[in-house]
Amino acid sequence: MKVEIWSDIMCPFCYIGKRKFEAALEQFSNKSNVEVVYRSFELDPNSPRDVNHDVHQMLSSKYGMSREQAISMNADVARQASAVGLTFNFDSMILTNTFDAHRLAHYAAQHGKMHEMTERLLHAYFTESKHIGDHEVLADLAAEVGLDKIEAAKVLASQDYAKEVRADEQEASTLGIRGVPYFVINRKYAISGAQPSEVFLGALQKAWDEDQPLIVLGESNSPTADAACADGVCTPNPKI
Repeated sequence: MKVEIWSDIMCPFCYIGKRKFEAALEQFSNKSNVEVVYRSFELDPNSPRDVNHDVHQMLSSKYGMSREQAISMNADVARQASAVGLTFNFDSMILTNTFDAHRLAHYAAQHGKMHEMTERLLHAYFTESKHIGDHEVLADLAAEVGLDKIEAAKVLASQDYAKEVRADEQEASTLGIRGVPYFVINRKYAISGAQPSEVFLGALQKAWDEDQPLIVLGESNSPTADAACADGVCTPNPKI
């Protein structure tokens, strides 16, 4: 079973939703048979790498609210994060463009480090207030999860994995995804937003049950049974 998660590294509910999904997956009896893939999504693809205002001002401008209202809104999100064991430091978060961080995540995926890199990037941005648009910072984070720092720096200095990021974003558009986090299970069920863990668990179980083959009970394997009619079941006669 495959779960694809579209998210952006600077999306607070993507990190909160990740934790809620992980809690559901831990409770899922068939978790070892679930493949989780992270897909790229940029909430603000036109954002510059270096931003001269903080997240409170960004919210204030975006939604036409006062700075005090923006601070209050972020404090509420921080409380929701705390409820799932996360620490969000909105006052010191560094806004940036996440395109290169997404490229790094795709590079990490090619080396079997997709999950580690995704978690490290989220923690670096929301908890440690690192500049995840800065190539040196990104290369250091790559090294921390076991990737080669010099190779990661070369990737960041190039346009490697740009096509992969754009492909994820184009696929999101094709699927009608307008916001993140967005969870797609077996390309059949979709869950939008940081829903309660119970919602994720129920969706996982439903998708799993529907994906399993039918189990026939009481079927006879006797070689002497009539192939056309046996055990109260009649089948079509073979063609002559």
